This record gives sequence, structure tokens and C-alpha cells, in this order.
Amino acid sequence: MAKATQKEDSATVHTPLDTKDLAILRLLQENARITVKEISDKVHLSTTPVHERIKRMEESGVIKQYATLVDHAKVKKGLMVICYVSLKQHSKNAGDKFIKTIHALNEVIECYNISGEFDFMLKVVAEDMNAYYDFHVNRLSQIENIGNVQSVFVMGIIKQTHQLVY
Repeated sequence: MAKATQKEDSATVHTPLDTKDLAILRLLQENARITVKEISDKVHLSTTPVHERIKRMEESGVIKQYATLVDHAKVKKGLMVICYVSLKQHSKNAGDKFIKTIHALNEVIECYNISGEFDFMLKVVAEDMNAYYDFHVNRLSQIENIGNVQSVFVMGIIKQTHQLVY
């Protein structure tokens, strides 16, 4: 089975982080728009070392990107579905084709290669059930080598965070 490709293998590349780095990361996770000056005041460093630490963490891949979290419902993506997908064939080529196709589907906002009964878990957003049905029938199910798809509809979000450093 093909494994999702990554720019860097984060399991083998380790960037040492001290307590100041972790404090900076905590603040950036809470508010990516916080200024270097505000961070420096909170972590008790001057602005230059804070800026250098942030730059080092960006360059080493610890900080991957800065993003804006959007309310799904307010942008007409109120239906969230977890799709479990199994492939008919498990060759590297078949897996690579599936992954490439998934990257082109805007409705799929996350895709994980998983173990167990299914091969992939997708997080899909759509405006409503009709839009999801259209996506499922006319796009997802038409992908070459799809074996089985099981859809689980999210009824409510209990916890949703992107904070890895706490």
C-alpha cells in the first residue's frame, strides 16, 4: 500500500526545543497574529531572539504554516462527514493514484492512511446532504480502484483543537 508522501519525515528529523521555544509555540497556537513584541513581553525575551527562534522553527519545519480557522457553517460547509475508504488493490501504484486524486477533491479537507478494515479515513465537508450525495455518487465513488466507502455523519463537534503544544 502506498504511504502518503511528506516533505520531511517528521519521525526522523528532531528539532530540539527548549522551554522558551515551547512557550512561543503555545502563544502562536492560540493566536497566530500575535506580534513578536507581544510574544517577547510574555516569554521575557527581547524581540530579536524571539524573531530568531520563530524563524528557526519555521525553517526547520516545526512551524509548518499559519492558518485562519473558518466556521464551516458560515461558509456553507455545515455538513461534515467521516468517510472510511478501502481500495480493491493495494499496490504502490494504486495507492499513489488514489492519493493524487484525493488531493484534487476540494471537499476532502483531511485524509489519513489508516490500519484496520479500511485503508483511508477522509474528513469531507459539504453544504448539505444533497451536496454530499452528489460528491459521493459522482466524484468519490467514481475514483478508480475504490472498493468500499462507509460514511459517518458528524452530528456535533465536542472538541476540536489544533494545539499540539500545551
